[in-house]
Amino acid sequence: MTGTATRYLYLTRHGEASPDESELSENGRRQAVLLGERLRRSPLTAIHHGPLRRAAQTAQLIRDQLDDVPLHVSEPAGDYLPYLPQRHELPPESADRMLARLAEFPAEEREQGPGLAREALARFTGPVDGDQPRHELVVTHNFLTGWLLRAALDAPEWRWMGLYHANAALTVIEYTPGRPASVLLYNDTGHLPTELRSACFPPDLRI
Repeated sequence: MTGTATRYLYLTRHGEASPDESELSENGRRQAVLLGERLRRSPLTAIHHGPLRRAAQTAQLIRDQLDDVPLHVSEPAGDYLPYLPQRHELPPESADRMLARLAEFPAEEREQGPGLAREALARFTGPVDGDQPRHELVVTHNFLTGWLLRAALDAPEWRWMGLYHANAALTVIEYTPGRPASVLLYNDTGHLPTELRSACFPPDLRI
């Protein structure tokens, strides 16, 4: 009888993008290469990435540092709004601002995002079938990283908001059968030199 085994989900946000977000900047390419070098020590079996070019470029540069790990493009690994909260779910002091921010996104993103987010949870989280642990990397965007992290912590669905993930930082979540999910690593940029680590954050957060 087939059992279940532990999944190790590695998450990263794409490297720093060019000003128009059409591709990676030079810093972003360097960030991706360095993350790939770090992941040489990890037994990855697959790399999934969203369809946007900056995510695809990041995934390819990471893979170039590894030994024949297959790449898979995945729409649920893309950039979208994973959950649209109702006012009563949000902290009263920030509800207006948060709802106004969400309303700025195109209607298509607001309508399609929650379905993709549910698919991402089904595809990338939880223990796996079989008797061998699985190690997978998802190269994605800030919103989905926040969504998967808040799910691992069993936080309210709206709480994907406010979770910032740096470019090419590394998060690792462990899903062991019979146990709650464990966040082993979050937003780690130890593989990046100071100048590339600083570039990961908005100007008012750079230290």
